[in-house]
Amino acid sequence: MTPALRLEGQLFQLAVRFLTSLPVSHDLPESDDLGVRANKYFPLVGGLVGGIGAGVFWLCCLWLPQSGAVIVSLIATLLVTGAFHEEGLANAIEGISRGSGRGQVLEMMAQPGLGLFGALAVALTLGLKLVLLAHLSVEVAGGALILGHMIGMMAVVHIIATTPYAHSNGLQVAAPYITGDGYRFALATAVLVLVVSGYWFGFWPPVCALFGGVVLGQMFRSAMLRKLGGYNGDCLGAVMQLAELGAYLGLTIWF
Repeated sequence: MTPALRLEGQLFQLAVRFLTSLPVSHDLPESDDLGVRANKYFPLVGGLVGGIGAGVFWLCCLWLPQSGAVIVSLIATLLVTGAFHEEGLANAIEGISRGSGRGQVLEMMAQPGLGLFGALAVALTLGLKLVLLAHLSVEVAGGALILGHMIGMMAVVHIIATTPYAHSNGLQVAAPYITGDGYRFALATAVLVLVVSGYWFGFWPPVCALFGGVVLGQMFRSAMLRKLGGYNGDCLGAVMQLAELGAYLGLTIWF
């Protein structure tokens, strides 16, 4: 294996380690620069997590009703990610819903525990995912899991690339960061997944999924910018969850 390919493999594993609890090599090199360069693999890692969920879903459909298989697949993805993004959704909704100013919003996001608005947001999001995926056919629902997770992680990359970071000390800088080349790579991989899914679903369903993900993601981005003027880590979790949910909404409306 050439050094360039070895490095790309290490970057992908760094992205996997950051976003999931899946096992990776123990001797991966680490630096801020490598962390930035690994961000370009977020959509592919999202597709990997969705693929695990789809595999669990299709396997469970052999013995369980579809709604039960969806629940088990959602549990599997929660275990793989450690509910990383759901926690961000809860914190972000709690702060944005109840905070009256930027400082208070950030303070409420940082508080330990699960508030009422945050708990409701997570419960409703997971409940909607369950209902929508159970409504789709078995073949479509499995593919939707892959597509939805990929769209959700592409939304995260887009926010990182286009939105300022809101520090709790009042400063705003573009951090975390992704390079222009990294953003284009992430976008190209997302387009590739959409094209491949077009062979699975046909042309319009992936377009509807993308449209739904963009709409919900941008709705939250607008609220986030009004309250914070930027994003933080919790906001990224919320964007991922809502863009994923929007993808399922788009597919359900089409089918």
